[in-house]
Amino acid sequence: MKTIFNTAKGSLKGARRAQMLVGRVACWSLVLFAFLCVTSCSDFLNQDSERVIIADHNHLTNAEDTLYSVVGIVNKMQTLADRTILFGEMRGDLVDINNHTSADLRDVALFNVGDSNVYNAPRDYYAVINNCNYFIANADTAMKNNRNEYIFQKEYAVVKAYRAWTYLQLALNYGSVPFVTEPILSKEQADKTYERLDIQGICNYFINDLKGLETIEHPGYGTIRNTDTRFFYFPIYLLLGDMNLWTGNYREAAVNYYRYLSTRNGTNVPYALSTSSISWYAGDTHWTMSRNEWSQFFGMTSETYARDGELITMIPGDSIPSEGNYSQLRNLFNSTTANEYQVSVVPSQAIQDLSQAQTYCHLTTGGDILYAPKTLPDNTAGDLRLSGVWWKSTVDNVYTGAKTNTQYIDKFQSRNVHIYRRTMVYLRLAEALNRAGFPRFAMAILKTGVNDEVLATDVLPYYPADASWLSQFKFPTNQYILRTDAQLSTENTMGIHSHGSGWSEHNQYYVMPDDSTLNDADRLQYQITGVEDMIMDEEGLELAFEGQRFYDLMRVALRRNDPAYLADKVYARRGTDHVAEMKALIKKDLYQTANWYMTLK
Repeated sequence: MKTIFNTAKGSLKGARRAQMLVGRVACWSLVLFAFLCVTSCSDFLNQDSERVIIADHNHLTNAEDTLYSVVGIVNKMQTLADRTILFGEMRGDLVDINNHTSADLRDVALFNVGDSNVYNAPRDYYAVINNCNYFIANADTAMKNNRNEYIFQKEYAVVKAYRAWTYLQLALNYGSVPFVTEPILSKEQADKTYERLDIQGICNYFINDLKGLETIEHPGYGTIRNTDTRFFYFPIYLLLGDMNLWTGNYREAAVNYYRYLSTRNGTNVPYALSTSSISWYAGDTHWTMSRNEWSQFFGMTSETYARDGELITMIPGDSIPSEGNYSQLRNLFNSTTANEYQVSVVPSQAIQDLSQAQTYCHLTTGGDILYAPKTLPDNTAGDLRLSGVWWKSTVDNVYTGAKTNTQYIDKFQSRNVHIYRRTMVYLRLAEALNRAGFPRFAMAILKTGVNDEVLATDVLPYYPADASWLSQFKFPTNQYILRTDAQLSTENTMGIHSHGSGWSEHNQYYVMPDDSTLNDADRLQYQITGVEDMIMDEEGLELAFEGQRFYDLMRVALRRNDPAYLADKVYARRGTDHVAEMKALIKKDLYQTANWYMTLK
């Protein structure tokens, strides 16, 4: 345990030195907001990474302690931001390496991460956890202000959410991990042997730990250089949804995802899926003119908080590379002067094949239904989302004097690292509902979008025995307004597949998997498996490059007790004709689940 807790332990030689606060804000409620207006994100989060940010007395008892403790934890989470995306994406099937990929990142992609790999630093996760543990152990949660309000209630819930998310990341990447819920403040504590928990154990613990905190309001720390701090938090309903999804509690997962969606903007304001898409112009039947509204989900304006905004949670990054917590994702995925226009991560053949395999359904201005040809060039055949965020060109390289192929992926424009977004939640809701035994509900989320009318006609009649349970899912039809052929300005809901594949509600090739020759039980299982495959394809099309793919494949493979589900897709990263090549490069036998995890040094 010595190495893992080294970050926290390094400056904790004795209790007196451990109890420190980096800076003071006198009369914080008046000074804080002026402070935020004139400082950069890196200035605000400039805490010594070798320290546990805690108070200078035995308990955290005032707002000043609260501010610096939470900010200190956010600062430490910055060190996890890039690898959260890279661990989840490089080991999947949707990206590939090239000749410019660093040795450390190449080893991540090839499942060959050693102790010296720069990305393999589990102590960074434990630095976050140790800060959280200290806060949870020492915050005076019974203390109230002169308005009889609990001072630490909001931050207490936020810090518990940070700890739960961080432990889940550890378990996803390292398998079984030491589990510690008390702050490590001495060498003796650091050297102890602690219980180890795997993904199931981690999730089961935090499902109980987070209960009762779901509806506590997040603290408001204002805006830092146009970055709204409301994006810094992990909604507990979403964490509970994820934890239950991983443990197979599908009904509980679905309820938690739904509760987030139905309360995010208050109880009477919808958080609808949006009708933004990338599509061929209705008047274009020659497939030459497209309109891209979908990629606005990832631009700089996506970090403006709004009731219909896509972004939910992000980890803020520094604005200056020398600050130490500057995200390098932009320089890995995009051609920039910092990398001399040479990217390190490229879309794989697998994501190109997945995109081109989709059938684009086109609704013309005359109301006719057409299907786009499969032979269109430049990743415009099939689903358009890949072409909507992946831009390629050739430039004169000022460094080499030669022509250089450049790449830009719109999902990496910001210094901040995006973690949760709205469509991701709807996809996980569909995944949970499908596995809970309601594939038609899940299919509606993909194909048409949902409101109460859709549920009444396309879902409830098929599950009469579960009508009472399903009745809690309410999407008022006057608030969740489905897209129609008339395309009215009030419409705000459509199927996720329509984000890039046209009018999926009219698509005769995008339909519910079914086999009426089977008995009822086998038929339901056939539908569940088929819809799950469609959800996984949709998650690939929608969430490519966002750090989710490997974990999505892992979750389904474990659920099905079928390691080949993950292994075969990863080995086919460069296309089905190059499986042997990928097996030779990876070397690890991915049909053995133990080889999915890194070694906890």
